[in-house]
Amino acid sequence: MAARRALKTVLVDLSGTLHIEDSAVPGAQEALKRLRSAPVTIRFVTNTTKECKRDLLERLTKLGFDIAENEIFTSLTAARNLLEQRQVRPLLLVDVKALPDFTGIATDDPNAVVVGLAPEHFHYEMMNRAFRLILDGAPLIAIHKARYFKKKDGLALGPGPFVAGLEYATDTKATVVGKPEKTFFLEALRGTGCAPEEAVMIGDDCRDDVGGAQNAGMRGILVRTGKYRPADENKINPAPYLTCENFPEAVEHILERLL
Repeated sequence: MAARRALKTVLVDLSGTLHIEDSAVPGAQEALKRLRSAPVTIRFVTNTTKECKRDLLERLTKLGFDIAENEIFTSLTAARNLLEQRQVRPLLLVDVKALPDFTGIATDDPNAVVVGLAPEHFHYEMMNRAFRLILDGAPLIAIHKARYFKKKDGLALGPGPFVAGLEYATDTKATVVGKPEKTFFLEALRGTGCAPEEAVMIGDDCRDDVGGAQNAGMRGILVRTGKYRPADENKINPAPYLTCENFPEAVEHILERLL
């Protein structure tokens, strides 16, 4: 096996790794400050579709995290880029708080279906509208296909089951733009001057964060916070490069072993 190159970039998941809703993971703010003292580029990569990037940044700032907007790469950004490339008019099944990230995208007479996490839209009438558009040839675009995510009161269904339902009913496959897609991770590295072999990803989702990053050529560190459940590390092959209790422990490993 070829020797690993020196670490240049750290990709960090947000929800479940740095915070859960409006509560920070204990010690995460201080760990991020320690990581910033190292000679690495930091990017925050998230599949969240519950809110636009501006609101997400505001939430993180209130929790005490020192993060700049241009350091955040979201699956909403990736979805918007794809819509502009394809020049389609989407039926947007996303939370109303995510809509600002689609400002300027025409949505009249839709000829595409975009699905994010949108509990208020996941009812029969709206799903049936999406179903009919897809049958008429509209592409199905999934911002991501997470099975579930972590809320304060427990695990909750993600958009994945609803995307899978539309795929099953229409006998089509969705185009997925967020994690774990290889293109998402490579796009997140754009502008860093860093190759995948010089990057590590830290996240709480074994498949989407760690598996996706490792399939793109990076190392993946799984944290036992957020949506993590016992034995998650056995769900992917190859297994995670490392499993840590939390983000601060992952940062300590990077500072001590990877630089």
